[in-house]
Order: sequence, then structure tokens, then C-alpha cells
Amino acid sequence: MSAFEVIVSGTMLAQTVRMTIPYACASLGGVVSERSGVVNIALEGILLSSALAAVAVQGATGSASAGVLAGVGSGALVGLVHAALVVRGRIDAIVSGLAINLVAAGGTRFALRALYGSSSNSPSVRGVRYGDDWGLVLRTLLDPFLLLTLAAAGLLAWSLARTRFGLRLRACGEDPSAAQAVGVDVALTRTLAVTIGGAICGLGGTALAFELHQFQAGMTGGRGFIALAAVIVAGWRPWPALGACLAFATLDALQIVLQNQTRVPSQIFAVLPFVATLVALAVVSRRTTGNARAPEGLGKHPV
Repeated sequence: MSAFEVIVSGTMLAQTVRMTIPYACASLGGVVSERSGVVNIALEGILLSSALAAVAVQGATGSASAGVLAGVGSGALVGLVHAALVVRGRIDAIVSGLAINLVAAGGTRFALRALYGSSSNSPSVRGVRYGDDWGLVLRTLLDPFLLLTLAAAGLLAWSLARTRFGLRLRACGEDPSAAQAVGVDVALTRTLAVTIGGAICGLGGTALAFELHQFQAGMTGGRGFIALAAVIVAGWRPWPALGACLAFATLDALQIVLQNQTRVPSQIFAVLPFVATLVALAVVSRRTTGNARAPEGLGKHPV
């Protein structure tokens, strides 16, 4: 099979969709957090901690549903911690996010050794089993994590545009002082937004771990930072963020499906998503007007 045939095959589609899900969930979590005015670079740490929580709980209970709930709950909990530090404690959001990422990186290795006696990976888990007799393309398109991700994107886009909570959330992100002056509880709204964002991001970490059927130390591999870049490239909008994640994931999938098809070193394909991220950020760096811009109150506290 030629390289072109591999690229347009069902295998490429499956790999792309599976790799899109963690990016997309983290990016959606970043959108809801930052539209409320809270910078969130803790996405990498949330992905990592939720992946371990999902694997540990499914391994202990044998229930995939319990694992998913644990991963989502872990993401929400880490998001709540970030919100408490930034919104309530008024700690710099960059410092808080970096601290969470570092604690997650070291803490998951410690937990691996404590739980399984290994600092590299956990025992295998089943993940979510479905459609064993379906074709590859059908199984990919009906992946429960894909459907949940699309539902989250649609619900988030609708909520931001059509609901009272979404209006208040956007007001907190644009001008927190004005929002507070008209009676909006800025601290509560932002705390809820970051917690919800953490839960969505936790779904992505769960999907990543269940796709590999185990937890591996450092398995996120910078996906949280690429997802944050997708938020910026997409102008802090849910559906465009999903599209940006799909583009990055497509490049990521190339290294897997083409590693045995070309003589190009696999490392070249491995760095493509990061190079694309830098190029995309450079292209949009001058964008300051229209809907595709950062919230005016991002990183600001009400006075």
C-alpha cells in the first residue's frame, strides 16, 4: 500500500479521530475557562491527572463507567483547585497553571510507583468496549468519546450564546468590574467556569488513557499546550477550536500511519504538530478585532 493510500484509508481516519479527542476536550475546557477571564495553562496537568484517575478506578472496580466518572471528576477537582488559587487567592494564573502541571507530572509518577510498583506505566485496563463486530470506520464515527466531545462542543457553544449563565460568563471575561457592578458574582461564575472546563478536559484525559488501555508517565506529551494554542488560534470559540484540534491531530496521526511507509525519520512527523502550532500562532498574533479575539478581561480581577 502506497503512502497516499494509507493517508486516505480508514486507518488514518481512525487515528485522526482518536487523537483529536484529547486535544478537543482540553481545548474546549480552555475556551470555557478563558471566556470567563481566567487564563488556564493547567490543561496539560489536568489531562495527565485525569488519565491516571480513570485507569486507577477502572482497574480497581472493573467498571469503565466508574473510570470515566473518575477521570471527569478528577479534571473538575483540579480545575476547582486552579480556580481557588487564581480567583479566590488571586495568585497569578501562569504561576498556578505551571505549579499544577509540575505537580501532576511528578505526582502521577509517585502514584504509579505507590499503586503499581512502576514509575513508567500501569497495568492494562479494558477501556470502553463497544461494537466489536462493526467496521473500523463505523466504530470510529460512533466512538462514545467522540460523541461526548461533539455534544460538549455543541452545548458549550449554545450555552455561551443563548443562556443567562453564558452571558454572565462572557461579561466576566470582557469586563469583570462592570459585571460585578450590575450584580454578577464574578468569583462564583469564574469558579464554575474553570471547574466545568476542568471536567471537559478530564474527559479528554480519560479518552487518551482508555485508547492506550493503560496510563504511561508523561503520556500527554504536550497535548495540553497544543490545545491551549488551538484556543488562541480559534479565537476562543468552541467550534473553531474543534477544527484547529482536528488539524493538529491530523499531523499527529501522520507519524503513526506513515512510520513504515516512507524513509522519512519518524521524528520529523513527531514535531509537525508543534511546528504547525508555532506557525498558526504567528499567523494569528496580529488579530485584535472582531469575534476572533481574546476576552478583554482575560487575566484581570474586578476592582
